[in-house]
Parts: sequence; C-alpha cells; structure tokens
Amino acid sequence: MRSLRISIPIGILIGWLALTASLTLAKPEYAKKEKKSCTYCHVKMGSKDLNDVGKCYQKNKHSLEGCEPKETK
Repeated sequence: MRSLRISIPIGILIGWLALTASLTLAKPEYAKKEKKSCTYCHVKMGSKDLNDVGKCYQKNKHSLEGCEPKETK
C-alpha cells in the first residue's frame, strides 16, 4: 500500500514532465513535415527561441498557413 502511495505521484510527475517537454521543445518532425530548415521558425540553429514565423506556426496549431517570413531588404 505504501509503495502505491509513492508510485502514483511519481507516475503523475513523470507524465507531466514528458508532456511539458514534448510541448516546449522543437521537433525535427515539424521541419521534416513542412520541408523547412529549423531556422525557418527559430532565431538560430539549436535555439528554443522562435522568430515571427515560429510564433505564428505555434499559434496556428502547427500549420504554416498564413505564416510567411518577412522579406529582408
């Protein structure tokens, strides 16, 4: 009984951590799905920081529709 009281909270914590990690980290499958490089949505390679396209992509439930990069002069 005591092990059950310990294992349930640990299981919930592990599940929450896994869910949080999957929602906050960049995913190579997004780049593959959209046929774009990581820097299309991120400010630089390996960075978690999103540029305007990445923020739009996140808000649009992982769709690039309407998320065009701004032209640079």
